[in-house]
Amino acid sequence: MSKNQALLQKYTMNDLELKNRVVMAPMTRSRADNPGNVPTRELQGEYYKQRASAGLIITEGSQISPRAVGYINTPGIHTPEQVEGWKEVTQAVHEADGKIFLQLWHVGRMSHPDFHNGELPLAPSALNPNAQSYTPQGFKDTVTPKAISLEEIKETIQDFKQGAKNAWEAGFDGVEIHSSNGYLLHQFFSSTSNTRTDEYGGSIENRARILFEIIDEIKEVMPENRIGLRLNPSLHGVFGMELNKDTIPTFDYIVKRLNEYNLAYLHLSEPFTDVSNVPYAETQIAKRYRPIYEGTLIINTNFDQEKGNRVIEEGDADLVAYGKPYISNPDLVERFEKGAPLNEWDSDTFYVPGKKGYLDYPTLQEVES
Repeated sequence: MSKNQALLQKYTMNDLELKNRVVMAPMTRSRADNPGNVPTRELQGEYYKQRASAGLIITEGSQISPRAVGYINTPGIHTPEQVEGWKEVTQAVHEADGKIFLQLWHVGRMSHPDFHNGELPLAPSALNPNAQSYTPQGFKDTVTPKAISLEEIKETIQDFKQGAKNAWEAGFDGVEIHSSNGYLLHQFFSSTSNTRTDEYGGSIENRARILFEIIDEIKEVMPENRIGLRLNPSLHGVFGMELNKDTIPTFDYIVKRLNEYNLAYLHLSEPFTDVSNVPYAETQIAKRYRPIYEGTLIINTNFDQEKGNRVIEEGDADLVAYGKPYISNPDLVERFEKGAPLNEWDSDTFYVPGKKGYLDYPTLQEVES
């Protein structure tokens, strides 16, 4: 292999110079196992620093408020202690010449009353996703959520804004709005999870309204060109999401309208599952949305080195985000440079506390020495 691969070329993302086109995808790792869900330099700081040769790191989803939580031991971005913890993480990454965005997260109905003192999780409508939430007592079935009020919608939009402001204060290079994977904003987009009859339900424009209100608020507290967002248009049968005839037209509308903004990027996922026989599904997300979206496009889901190089060479994406390969290969970029084999990941340690399966995967240099 050579350094001439498409993945290893520099990329200018607005005013940010990325040293390559390899992105570390956001992944929940459940390592903030302390009372305040605070990230630390010794854990999250070291983990992301180890992976700082990526062109861009996108952190795990970080809840914007206590109501946004749905998974055990996930870090937040809504308390002073969390902001201070993240400052140490961004400092560690920047010392290693890395670039890092924080993912702003609200899970909506993908939660459990155990996280909310017995209160119901919030969602666009009172519809149970019939999925599972990872609670302190292990996985539990989700419940029927509370339909979020207009006042709570306004509060949530402000929570996203404050989360972005806090992330900027913590030294992040930008933020990614998690509007994907069956979480709160995605729940608003889908007519199978949003049956509201007010200005946030019904028409495509109404179901997408909350996203654009959030972007408009966030750009008041940080540069617009440092805001990214993530979408998963063909998610089906996962996290309680179901495709229907409205789904792809809704995402077509969202993506077209995003061209009105000067965002950092749009981060898209190819289908998580085989949707080739699912009515109304789009099986090729990058190919559909590259002609529609005028800004930087990141594509994700089950890419290896060869497929990553090809999608860039064919012009269907600018950058490629890698998830699980980054768990087990902190030096993924260097391995791509040398065409070296990758470490296998251990799925048993994806979500457990501590350093095992988090900080102890060897680099190529360590294996060879």
